[in-house]
Amino acid sequence: MRVDLNADVGESFGAWSLGQDPALMSSITSANVACGFHAGDPGIMRATVALATAHGVAVGAHPGFPDLVGFGRRELQVAPRDVEDFVVYQVGALAGIAAAQGVRLQHVKPHGALFNMAVRDAALADAVARAVAMIDTSMILFGLPGSELVAAGTRAGLRTACEVFADRAYRSDGSLLPRTEAGAVMHDADAVERRVIAMVRDQAVTAIDGTRVPLTIDTICVHGDTPGAAALAARVRAALESAGVSVKALNAR
Repeated sequence: MRVDLNADVGESFGAWSLGQDPALMSSITSANVACGFHAGDPGIMRATVALATAHGVAVGAHPGFPDLVGFGRRELQVAPRDVEDFVVYQVGALAGIAAAQGVRLQHVKPHGALFNMAVRDAALADAVARAVAMIDTSMILFGLPGSELVAAGTRAGLRTACEVFADRAYRSDGSLLPRTEAGAVMHDADAVERRVIAMVRDQAVTAIDGTRVPLTIDTICVHGDTPGAAALAARVRAALESAGVSVKALNAR
């Protein structure tokens, strides 16, 4: 059994620092690098690509809505063409920064509200997938299992990866409980560790109402901005490996 372990990184901006990127890199296998719209800037992007590469971590783009104030977590009412432009701009920028360091992007994972809206809206999902395909059809598109985002990636001829979240609560339809609701983010490291092992073993998760939701799992996310993220990622990786699960980047042999 094999799984990828990813985290959202590069989310600092100018003099403002967020996350525990250096410590996270020793545990994760794929890094989702913010591309400047919800967080990050050219210098942070360049430094984060270098940091990931030095640790042997695969690099991917983490494009979001142009919403620094809301950290990309506010739903914006935008047309699919605008979403396509946003994603092309951000992924293209990171691809260029990575190429300057001899690195090719492995994947694209939309951030925050863009991710959640594309999970359920086929038109927005298709816009994201088209944008990724325009840049590089070899990139892998991340999405929730059974979501419009995964379906759109398939329609666009992209390889897709089904992503689950170590520290987020689920609803019975397989979507994430919104962060505006109590209990959306799990902070008990012991509970997160147990749940991750159960998810991978059973290919299912228990929703907040007790429903068992089947899941296909290719990659697991530990949020980089969660307090104690680096320690949590280390525990999750150690638990997976102790359970006999091989933790590798999606493109690793």
